[in-house]
Amino acid sequence: MFSNYLIGLREGLEASLVVCILIAYLVKTERRDAIRPIWIGISIAVLIAMGFGFVLEFGSQELTFQAQEALGGSLSIVAVGLVTWMVFWMRRTARHLKSELHGKLDAALAMGTGALVATAFLAVGREGLETALFVWASVHAASDGTPRPLIGVALGLATAVLLGWLFYRGALRINLAKFFTWTGGMLVVVAAGVLAYGFHDLQEADILPGLTSVAFDISGTIPPDSWYGTLLKGVFNFQPDPTVLQVTVWLLYLIPTLAVFFAPVGFASGKGKVKTPDDQGSRPSKAPQA
Repeated sequence: MFSNYLIGLREGLEASLVVCILIAYLVKTERRDAIRPIWIGISIAVLIAMGFGFVLEFGSQELTFQAQEALGGSLSIVAVGLVTWMVFWMRRTARHLKSELHGKLDAALAMGTGALVATAFLAVGREGLETALFVWASVHAASDGTPRPLIGVALGLATAVLLGWLFYRGALRINLAKFFTWTGGMLVVVAAGVLAYGFHDLQEADILPGLTSVAFDISGTIPPDSWYGTLLKGVFNFQPDPTVLQVTVWLLYLIPTLAVFFAPVGFASGKGKVKTPDDQGSRPSKAPQA
């Protein structure tokens, strides 16, 4: 549940910051008439993301077991790739996010209502589709038969919306650079478990070999149905009897990705702080009232 909460919080907060930047800019430039098209674009993006998740969940149920495992494994790998790109992208470009969005918004304002809807849709839609795919892959990997993963995602998204509103109102101060760095690192750990499970799905689909080559089996020490086994499964997608391929993939992804992500210099680290809607680092000022 914690891993899914982290996914909802991390992805939701990025989308919330984008919305805050767009709305705050329109308020400060006295273009409140353009706020409604922005909300329309955001609503369309949310609906499409929910529809995408619905199709993934219920569409896959009509497939054979091998087809389900092949689809689940393939989409898990794609989801990990997208999330990995996302956490690195945020570290590199977050400090330019405000100016980039302002430039797109100025161009959309000059073009009309349709362009405003499209700008908001594209700004939020990418986050929504990434979230839907990674949440589906993570829930599929957890496969504990309970609604806890979805509850975790919902709580994470609700927290992100609340934080976004507090940022906009100027009521919350937080070092966003550190927040995105540490949550990004934790998300990489979660992604490593999803990736390993995705390869296991491909083994069960007979696409990859080695399903019977078990690296180790500590089921007696950490029973999968114990509370701590369930906790490890929910947070890290831990499996007490992984295959050799799963362990290999997990190590080859996790170690170099974390090493590069936390590197003090280079393309992973980026420079500067994440900007808030009012371009005051991690301390946004209060937006003008209506």
